[in-house]
Amino acid sequence: MNENLRKADYPIDPIFLERWSPRAFTPEPMMQEALLTILEAARWAASSFNAQPWRFIYALRGTPQWNTALGLLVPFNQEWAKHAAALVFAVSKTTSRSPKTGEEHPSPTHSFDTGAACAYMALQALKLGWHAHGMVGFDHERACEALSVPAGMVVEAAFAIGRRGHPSQLDEALRSREKPSDRLPLTELAFEGHM
Repeated sequence: MNENLRKADYPIDPIFLERWSPRAFTPEPMMQEALLTILEAARWAASSFNAQPWRFIYALRGTPQWNTALGLLVPFNQEWAKHAAALVFAVSKTTSRSPKTGEEHPSPTHSFDTGAACAYMALQALKLGWHAHGMVGFDHERACEALSVPAGMVVEAAFAIGRRGHPSQLDEALRSREKPSDRLPLTELAFEGHM
């Protein structure tokens, strides 16, 4: 398997360099308790006014929900994600209740907050020896209907979670991409005072 050659510009916990998004997964099944542990970590993410707009809809491979979840992915993603142990759809509530008035109003941070929860999910998966690969390549409109997503909520992303497999199981084009990707240097991302 490919060695992870990522290097941070500043000292950080190694888990941030170890987390990446493989497409090759082993056939190992995931117990529901393991997935719920991963989602429990997501539950503890920070959110604006503690609104916790995220919701997760999941399917474990081999369950009745699996084919529905897999069928929502675009064909390219179905081809490799079918080997994952679980598929998770991250959903966010687009409004929040005002702590002062109790009224619902548009939430400008629902996607941001849900993204933070997804990051917690991916890191907890890694701590347990699993990998999460996020995707937006799915039928968003059909997902709302098939997953019974209520009005006022949006499906933000899908995640394939599984044990990392050998790249040889992927087609040649994907095999060459099956390694941790680098990041822009911090000097291109962080600015003191202004951009």
